[in-house]
Amino acid sequence: MSDPQTQQVRELSNEELADIEKKYDEGAAVRELTPAFSAFLRVVALAFAIYHYLTAGFGLPPDYWHMGIHLSGLFILIYSLYPHHKSDTAFDLNTGALRLGGVPYLDVLLMILGVASALYLGFAWHGIPFLGIEEQTFRMGNPNGYDLLFGGILIVLVLDIARRTLGWILPLIICIFISYALFGPYFPGILQHPGVKFNTFVSSMYFPQEGIFGVTLWVVSTIVFHFVLFGVIAQRTGLGQLFIDNATILAGRYTGGPAKVSVVSSAFFGTISGSSVANTVSTGALTIPNMKRLGYPGHFAGGVEAAASAGGQITPPIMGAAAFIMAEFLEVPYTTIVIAAIFPALLHYVGVFAVVHLMARKLGLKGLAREALPKFGAVWREGWANIVPLVGLLTVLFSGYTPYMSAFCGISLTIIAGMSRMKEPATLIYAAAFIAFVVWKFVGGGFDLTMTITLAGGAILATFNPQRRVSIQEMADTFETGVKYALAVGAAAAAVGIVIGVINTTGVGFRIGFMVTQAASNLGNDLSWLFTIGSYELFSTEDLTLFISLVFIALACILMGAGVPTTALYIMLVSVAQPALAQLGIPPIASHMFVLYYGVVAEITPPVCTSAYAAAAIANSNPFRTGIAAFTLGLGKVVAPMAFVYAPVLLFVSSTGFNFVEFSYTALSCIVGVVALSASVVGYWLTPMGVIHRWLMAIAGIVFIAPSPQADLVALLIAAPAVVSQLLARRSLTESNGLVQ
Repeated sequence: MSDPQTQQVRELSNEELADIEKKYDEGAAVRELTPAFSAFLRVVALAFAIYHYLTAGFGLPPDYWHMGIHLSGLFILIYSLYPHHKSDTAFDLNTGALRLGGVPYLDVLLMILGVASALYLGFAWHGIPFLGIEEQTFRMGNPNGYDLLFGGILIVLVLDIARRTLGWILPLIICIFISYALFGPYFPGILQHPGVKFNTFVSSMYFPQEGIFGVTLWVVSTIVFHFVLFGVIAQRTGLGQLFIDNATILAGRYTGGPAKVSVVSSAFFGTISGSSVANTVSTGALTIPNMKRLGYPGHFAGGVEAAASAGGQITPPIMGAAAFIMAEFLEVPYTTIVIAAIFPALLHYVGVFAVVHLMARKLGLKGLAREALPKFGAVWREGWANIVPLVGLLTVLFSGYTPYMSAFCGISLTIIAGMSRMKEPATLIYAAAFIAFVVWKFVGGGFDLTMTITLAGGAILATFNPQRRVSIQEMADTFETGVKYALAVGAAAAAVGIVIGVINTTGVGFRIGFMVTQAASNLGNDLSWLFTIGSYELFSTEDLTLFISLVFIALACILMGAGVPTTALYIMLVSVAQPALAQLGIPPIASHMFVLYYGVVAEITPPVCTSAYAAAAIANSNPFRTGIAAFTLGLGKVVAPMAFVYAPVLLFVSSTGFNFVEFSYTALSCIVGVVALSASVVGYWLTPMGVIHRWLMAIAGIVFIAPSPQADLVALLIAAPAVVSQLLARRSLTESNGLVQ
């Protein structure tokens, strides 16, 4: 080992890991309550989870009822669990005279007002004659007094639950949008507009289709919650451990084994988890101590895990909440987004893997001993049944059924794999119930024969799971945990709906988009002489305008991402980026993916990078250095968006079409570029690399990303001195080693 301290790496307990997740995950820290009130909240959380689970399989109520019920659950749970402000004592149990079960009566009042405002829309949808309330159709754009009262309450309380779970930054940004809508005449230049009347504003924020009851809350309440629940249950029933064991078998014995295990297991785990921090804590608990034992510096070990885990939101098939919202915005099936994300996610993991490999070579680190590796046969004999739910979910998803139906089937199969055992006939009730559901769907024409046989067969197969059966108590705990994981994203989705309402009402997205392209065009014209040799233009003004626009939008994503969740950031910025990039001829799916990727990059970009800080807590390293390491390791994620904007063929499903030869060439060019950047970051390729050669490799790597033979030729010329130097140094080293021997 290169450092004696690496011999003394302490394993963290489950309680310590939970504390780390509470500290750095969005809204994971909650206050202590009395046993009676905790039991009440447990009932609410389980009812909330079961309601969503059953409606996913048996049919959704009307949108205004469904989203109202979801919001009601959020208000009850968030006002019970999250204090008004965070202080050293805010999370402690306090049962004073002004509290109910540890919850201040003010929060209880706000909870009741929130539930009333969320459910009022359902009760008043068809009118309430004795209160003089007409049908909703007649009130659209002309709200009555009750609409204004409950609508105003809902707007304020939605901002409050977002503040309690996510902090001040997101609500403050939304307040700026609200101010823009109401005080439009006072804004300067192109941003000026006639302004929206207060009554009209409340109406557009409150009634469905836009605003709070719009697409973001619908997607979270109908799809995202179910996939979060599936990920939590699958992890708790053994799929997460199966991923880690197989990653160790695949990568553990190679150079820098534990670090590569971190990358592979995070990639696997990312397929079922849309949460970066949850991914970091779950896989990092094992991989970070192993990396430190091997000799990796603590900040680098934490950076590896954070960079790999941040890919969870962009790793198919179960991506983060933003991917589901993207599918709704683009009006395409979610599977289209999954297919589009395959190569960009691969490019991200190639980048992390390359840096890890080169760093291991540079430090002279070896892999794990063969006897330290899990045995392939034993791992799969014990854990094979845990893969059945994921296969079932993907089969339904890619067969054209709705995402929530696929989630319902995935959750059902996970429950069966965890709780039904062929050797215990009484427990087969779970498998029998699901098979009955599948047959019922087949009889009603919902499932074809192939799907019916596949799902029923999966249910029967899962009952032969050799692992310990999960008890009802443990499954209830898991459901409760899944609900708590979904609170922050639910609050963000409801609050950011206000932004969409403002953008639709005022057209501010197109205004800002025009400002971005105009500024980029002016700057492109000013810089065009730098790229003109005589009458030959290296880059046209249009090329420069596009590149500068992309840089502006990327910087906006990274800067605004400091403290804003990826989902909310994506929704706000895509409204600006889409009009700007559409004017420049970029296909919609490429511009949406561009914004999503840079929103995820913000999670590992200092000074605010929650995934890296969680990893630093596990690694006991400097948080800022860990953030810097995570950012440099995530270079693949930084350059990938530029690549697929210039070459939409990398997304497979772009409106520009797909050409296999073009895809193969462009993909290879991008991978070479990412590897060159990785060598530059580490300062090592075949042998240690000097500063000048590192800069040459960095520049060449960036140029490689531009998808054209001319750019690749230029990149090769730039990299040539460094490559030749490395080859000569390697040859000299090999010869000298031969002479020594």
